[in-house]
Amino acid sequence: MLGMKLVRLIERHAEALAEDVTEEIRNSERTSDFRKIQPQEVQAAALEVYRNLGEWLLQKTEKEIERRFRAVAGRRAVEGIGMHQVVWALTLSRDHLLHFLRLEAFADSIVQLHGELEVRQLLNQFFDRAIYYAILGYDEARQQTAKNELARARELAISIGLMSARPATESSEERSQGESR
Repeated sequence: MLGMKLVRLIERHAEALAEDVTEEIRNSERTSDFRKIQPQEVQAAALEVYRNLGEWLLQKTEKEIERRFRAVAGRRAVEGIGMHQVVWALTLSRDHLLHFLRLEAFADSIVQLHGELEVRQLLNQFFDRAIYYAILGYDEARQQTAKNELARARELAISIGLMSARPATESSEERSQGESR
């Protein structure tokens, strides 16, 4: 890969980049929910991606990206972070890297320019997938939360006598047939 030099440059600066993007996420009004989370947790998540960028771009499978970002978004949903804010935080993370590349990458030849374009394309592709799977993970977590809340409400209604313990799927016709027997 022609752009490995740029990927290694990002990996070498991973700590500073993660620190800067964490500050950006915590200060943005579009990601204000992230203030509920310890800054070290946000920074660790960014650092994990930035420090291992070559692996994420070249070695990780789609399934691994899916697993990682569904899990992260599911955690954020449980923490009360809005989905739009999760997506914006990922967008800020990508844009932060692209800005860093603009400042640091000076293509002296067509080959270096091609390498820079290749890295930009891989970054966009990676973050597009991360956003997609984060949305899926967030939706799944919210659906599971809703199911859990419904089950708790049903249990409460049964415990105080507002509902019978019969399965909710039994129709009134089936109940009346069962009662007449």
